[in-house]
Parts: sequence; C-alpha cells; structure tokens
Amino acid sequence: MIALKLGVTANDVKNVIIWGNHSSTQYPDVNHAKVKLQGKEVGVYEALKDDNWLKGEFVTTVQQRGAAVIKARKLSSAMSAAKAICDHVRDIWFGTPEGEFVSMGVISDGNSYGVPDDLLYSFPVVIKNKTWKFVEGLPINDFSREKMDLTAKELTEEKETAFEFLSSA
Repeated sequence: MIALKLGVTANDVKNVIIWGNHSSTQYPDVNHAKVKLQGKEVGVYEALKDDNWLKGEFVTTVQQRGAAVIKARKLSSAMSAAKAICDHVRDIWFGTPEGEFVSMGVISDGNSYGVPDDLLYSFPVVIKNKTWKFVEGLPINDFSREKMDLTAKELTEEKETAFEFLSSA
C-alpha cells in the first residue's frame, strides 16, 4: 500500500513493522519505515505527508486484509500464510540485510517495548546466523502504544482462554 501510494516498488520500502497478533488488532507501524525515492532514502511519514491516511485507512486496511482476501476469493487466505512462512524461512536462513529488520511472531520474553512476557507477538527483529534478536530502542509514540497494548491485551485473553480450555479437557 505504501509503495503504491508513493509510486515505487515494494522493494523500495523497508522496516515497516507489524506489531502484535495476526488478527484485526495487528498494528502496521510506519514510524520507523524508510522508502527510496529518486535514489534517496527518506522516512515514510516524511514522504507521504498524510497522517490521516497512515493512522486511518492504511491501518484498517492492513488489519482487515485477511478477511478481505477470504471475502474476495470465497476461500481461505492460506496462500498468504504460506507466502509469509516462506518469507520467514528465507529471512532466518539468509538473515536480514544491514540496517533492515523484519516483523516476526516470536516469544515476547525480554522485550523492551512493554509487551507482557509469554506471548507470541509480532516484533521487529534482525536475524544473523539463523538467530533472531529484538530491534531495541525504537521510540514508541502514544498512538503506537495504544495500538500495541490493544493487540497485547487480545493475545493475553486468547492465551487465557486456551489455558482454560486445556485445563478443562
């Protein structure tokens, strides 16, 4: 969506973060994303200059993407999941390029972003020698904090429900 809006290829956009759950609460964050425009790397916010779109339509469209695929195809969005798995395997195998990170659902233990431990939560990570590490120290604004907390709350509730189910089985 960012690439289309700016008239560049998807390869020209990097470091977009998906925080949290793979659900309608996931939060696509471009606060740290970069785009190559006319040979120069600039921040996505600076390039787009459209806060309303970035906090509104962009976020909701990404959050509803899975449901939109299912609605349009009348079938599962399994190919999207398969593509994501392939991308993850590629990233783990080859690592992330210097200065770039990817979003990956990993265990939240030890993160510096205030996400509770023991959740499988999507974070920005770098990968080297087939080992991932959290990207540390990214500033989080109030809008992002609210979205990150909402998706963490949903994951915590899902975990509690799963444990209740397992303990009663």
